[in-house]
Amino acid sequence: MLPFDFHCPTRTLFGPGRIQELGDLVARLGARRAMVVSDPGIIQAGHTQRGVDHLQAAGFETLVFDGVQENPTTDNVDAGVAVAKDYRPDVIVAIGGGSSMDCAKGINFVYSCGGRMQDYWGVGKATAEMLPMAAVPTTSGTGSEAQSFALISDVETHAKMACGDKRAAFRLAILDPELTLTQPPMVTALTGIDAIAHTLETLVTKKRNQVSHAFSREAWRLLSQGFPRVISDPTDLQARGLMQQGASFAGFAIENSMLGAAHALANPLTATYGIVHGQAVGMMLPHVVSHNAAHCDDARSAYDVIDAGDAAGLATLLGRLLSEAGLASTLSELGVDRAKLPELATQAATQWTGNFNPVQMTADDYRALYEAAF
Repeated sequence: MLPFDFHCPTRTLFGPGRIQELGDLVARLGARRAMVVSDPGIIQAGHTQRGVDHLQAAGFETLVFDGVQENPTTDNVDAGVAVAKDYRPDVIVAIGGGSSMDCAKGINFVYSCGGRMQDYWGVGKATAEMLPMAAVPTTSGTGSEAQSFALISDVETHAKMACGDKRAAFRLAILDPELTLTQPPMVTALTGIDAIAHTLETLVTKKRNQVSHAFSREAWRLLSQGFPRVISDPTDLQARGLMQQGASFAGFAIENSMLGAAHALANPLTATYGIVHGQAVGMMLPHVVSHNAAHCDDARSAYDVIDAGDAAGLATLLGRLLSEAGLASTLSELGVDRAKLPELATQAATQWTGNFNPVQMTADDYRALYEAAF
């Protein structure tokens, strides 16, 4: 029996069309002046305006901040903080994928607590109460709506900073699968494989416990059903619902279990070669599953109880899902220089998430996994 301390401050609603409840629900947070954080693609799809319309119908003043990019940076946060200081919101509403949600948290950290984003790298660094926040995810990947961490890249060092504090958790999350129907096929694939990685890493980390297990195993059940279906038929709303619930449950698992070596391997690939996170982590995941199963009985047992058969079967299944989704399965396909693998491994060994992997990892271990994926 593993000890845990479970607290969930996020009210989560799921169902098609539930974005129409956004205004009334945010009003219950005691707010009337909303800063909406979104990215240009979501604005173009019309989802941001739908959210704004529902907020305004409930009597809100609104301002949209659209200075969000994929893998949000300290520059994005600083730009948002400047807008917030001028506008003075009493609630922040994130509409979009993980980038919008993470950027909203980053803005809240600095606006509410002062300083700069780098001051909050780590856990429990907030110095004051933060503005209430609501999230409307439009992708099924990061599960950021269900966790108190923001992943922000330092624009100068390119380090991915995990900044977490219980006060940074969303007070409200609305999961409306209709909003995910507009995702391009490659976005569906990349975010979906990221959610699957979250599920399988949280299942075995050193911080896992009974609570995280419950979320991880249910997330796997949902995602393993939904992912092949949305790849085959992007209009399948039921499958979209499975994906959105699974990604959110995996986010709750992260909050209670953290991540592992696949994410540690992925971050240097993104920082050095610009490989999209979902592609990087999905490609490394089968190799990490095999490595963990070979060196940790607990990890092997955990993999055995999900419906993939065993660790070898799971690694094979993950490879097949990558192929079906049209994602690369080797580093060489993505133009990675084999001579750079030792340098990438050294960077991977410094990543925070690797500390939670069930198998203790060295730079040599990471290099071997990069070689296996080459």
